[in-house]
Amino acid sequence: MAEVKAYLTCGVIATTFLSSVVFAFVEDLDDKFKNNRMDDVWLVDFYAPWCGYCKKLEPIWYEVGAELKNSGSPVRVGKMDATAYSGIASEFGVRGYPTIKLLKGDLAYNYKGPRTKEDIIDFANRVAGPSVRSLPSKQMFEHVLKRHDVLFVYIGGESPLKEKYIDVASELIVYTYFFSASEDVLPESVRVPELPCVVVFKDSTYFTYDEYEDGSLSSWVNRERFQSYLQIDGFTLYELGETGKLVAIAVIDEKDPTEQSGRLKSLIQKISTEYREDFNRDFQFGHMDGSDYINSLIMGEVSVPSVIILNTSNEQYFLPSEPVESVEQLVIFIRSVLDGSAQAYGGDGIFQKIRRVAYDARSTIMSVFRSSPLLGCFLFGLPLGVISLMCYGICTAESDDSELMKREGLTDEEEEEEEEEEEEERRRQAGKLEAPRDENVGDSEAEEKSATEKKLD
Repeated sequence: MAEVKAYLTCGVIATTFLSSVVFAFVEDLDDKFKNNRMDDVWLVDFYAPWCGYCKKLEPIWYEVGAELKNSGSPVRVGKMDATAYSGIASEFGVRGYPTIKLLKGDLAYNYKGPRTKEDIIDFANRVAGPSVRSLPSKQMFEHVLKRHDVLFVYIGGESPLKEKYIDVASELIVYTYFFSASEDVLPESVRVPELPCVVVFKDSTYFTYDEYEDGSLSSWVNRERFQSYLQIDGFTLYELGETGKLVAIAVIDEKDPTEQSGRLKSLIQKISTEYREDFNRDFQFGHMDGSDYINSLIMGEVSVPSVIILNTSNEQYFLPSEPVESVEQLVIFIRSVLDGSAQAYGGDGIFQKIRRVAYDARSTIMSVFRSSPLLGCFLFGLPLGVISLMCYGICTAESDDSELMKREGLTDEEEEEEEEEEEEERRRQAGKLEAPRDENVGDSEAEEKSATEKKLD
């Protein structure tokens, strides 16, 4: 028994020690941070104590701090209560909670990806380093190709194109990796038409930037920074909105896969590769597990499995007029969206905005009642009760005031006459009540008299 207690005591002490060590890797920041931050690269979580998402991020944030510290990263990790230091939070452009920013010198980079340890660490390491990393050897080139799903490489010497490339890398380093290399370190399978050039490696192949066909380098990088086919979630869909592309999604249920789900997923994947030249500039392709997020986005319901195309720039969406069974049908549907002949639903008009407010309010109320019925009754029942009492008080006050005002408007003589009339009315009512009583008394007296007369006879 004593040994068990000793083990338990040691376990508690070890857990407490480890927890304190992990917490030590994340610094609590105050108003002095603004003046002291320029000497280091900082990854900061701006949070609110009451925010549920912030509380969910907290243990992940401590893991991020420990991982970056143990890996020798120069990035320091901190957290700041944005409600206590609202002035500093406003200077950094904090509009919601939690907000994750990497601060490097005068620059502040927003993190908009999934709130997982791996994704946050990847963001921190990518942005903290140089915007453009050099690839000095073929071995290093092969290594980064295996490590990253998407990467951009400038190939060649000094040129105006390289200056543009560096500027674009500084702007978009929050999203993807940028490298530079000389022609002699390229794999033998890579052939570029001319030098210098910019190449994107993804989907087990590569594509070269053409200024005349692809427009500005910044726009091209922004469009090409995703793989042609993705598993899409809420965070990814938000980022895809910044590319200006329409998003074609196969809505499926991965927990209950069916033949039709697999077919729609395969059709979307086939379109993304075989019809790249036709649709890559305007469309992003992928699939989403479940329809809950889509339903909340369109304020309706889509069947599972199904195909939907979203225009995140104006909140429109498109649905095929008939079930999609083949590549040809899917291509026809996509082309109809491009040429404007497909029926568009939703939008960002005033009616849709009003509908959105009502839908969000209803969703909030329903979620509160589902999670805690008692809390829902208190939050929404109490205000309704108070409002009802206020309305009742206002109505009764108005009737009392009107009676009082009516009396105040009478002269002394009119008031005396009204009182006399009321007194007369009361007497009249009293007389009506006494009359039946008198009649009953008379009848009883007559009956007693007749009985007496009979006795005398």
